[in-house]
Amino acid sequence: MKIIAIDTTTQYVALGIADGGKEYGCDINLGVKHSMLLVPVIERAMVAAGLSLKDITYFACGIGPGSFTGVRVGLSTVKGLCWALNKPIIGIPSLDTIARNVPQQYGDAVIVPVLDAKRGLVYASMYKRKGKIYTKRSGYLLVSAGELMKKVPADAVFTGDAVGLYRDIFMQGAKKAVLLDKDYWYPASHALLSCVKEKLQTGTIDDIFKLNPLYLYAKECQINTLKK
Repeated sequence: MKIIAIDTTTQYVALGIADGGKEYGCDINLGVKHSMLLVPVIERAMVAAGLSLKDITYFACGIGPGSFTGVRVGLSTVKGLCWALNKPIIGIPSLDTIARNVPQQYGDAVIVPVLDAKRGLVYASMYKRKGKIYTKRSGYLLVSAGELMKKVPADAVFTGDAVGLYRDIFMQGAKKAVLLDKDYWYPASHALLSCVKEKLQTGTIDDIFKLNPLYLYAKECQINTLKK
């Protein structure tokens, strides 16, 4: 079984390749140049792994929430490859991936990945970890940092780029909170591959025609048709 997984929902591109028991990872800061550089990054990663896209069994992609442009670039690229090669696709929410960045040393504390959603809001979710099993403790949230603090326990572990923006609010709202540094803020290739393998173990494959970005600003991402 061979997997390629890509997440472009933040300023970083996380690209992971699994080939049997071997894994290859590339995590690179592309800023806002995803549309220009994503395909060359994929091509170089495949060469480094000694594989071609035709060899891949499953394609996976981060679906957000995150950068609207980044989500669209990644998902449209992966969908295009799946369509051209007649391969199955798997969608992975970016918050699920970031939650798996948290080191095992924090045990079974509630994990809270938080991403900057602009306009004074954050994307967030909560997870409980037992060993290698992650259980969601909330839905995918779009809330203010202050509102989020009404929902999380005092000893939660926070990670994600919103930590850099709302550090004081998180610390005031949860006195025993752990705030991880920027090395753990963004989707990482190893964590992304872990999410994909978990979904494959449950037999979960997405429908290429029904897999959509996870936009929590739903109403603002719809196209309104003007009636004459």
